[in-house]
Amino acid sequence: MTEAAAALCRRFPPGYSDFGPHAMKITVSDIKAEPQHLSYVEEVEELNQRLGRGVRDFQVAPGMDVDVEYYRAGLDLFFQGTVRGEVVGSCARCLEEYPFPLDRRFAFVLTPRVAAGVARGELSVEELELATYTGEEVDLTPLVYEETILALPTRALCGEGCRGLCQRCGANLNEGPCGCVRAEDPAAHPRAK
Repeated sequence: MTEAAAALCRRFPPGYSDFGPHAMKITVSDIKAEPQHLSYVEEVEELNQRLGRGVRDFQVAPGMDVDVEYYRAGLDLFFQGTVRGEVVGSCARCLEEYPFPLDRRFAFVLTPRVAAGVARGELSVEELELATYTGEEVDLTPLVYEETILALPTRALCGEGCRGLCQRCGANLNEGPCGCVRAEDPAAHPRAK
């Protein structure tokens, strides 16, 4: 693999496998040296379940569009493409839901686990960086899910200028002043006399 190809590739740890009955799998023997193109709609039920286990900041709208080109070079399998869809975020400041588009380009290389030396049981640092596959099929679903998660913002905000909620009454300050007495006003402070 050339250095340029390595720079384009994103590495995945071993262990990605079954994401349920809706997984998109490609038979390894069908992957040829000539690039092939595949477009399909990825189901997101399992992805949304996983996103819902944490703080529940994001939910992906049903049916992400995936366009992928794939080919083989020796034993390595190359994949590149895009994931597109809609996501609904829950703002960390004002708690309002807001939609935003997802459009993520990806590229990765998978090496057979046996060829990578992973089967020996002890992993070197270089082997940990390798993305590997086993068996006769490559499951694209976990790779697409991973790319989707990486495309999400680290913090859900409806906008950089979001003013959040009033700490006293809980009103959404983006909709205007809440009417609470401001703590900055010394005359309004209960202990001020």
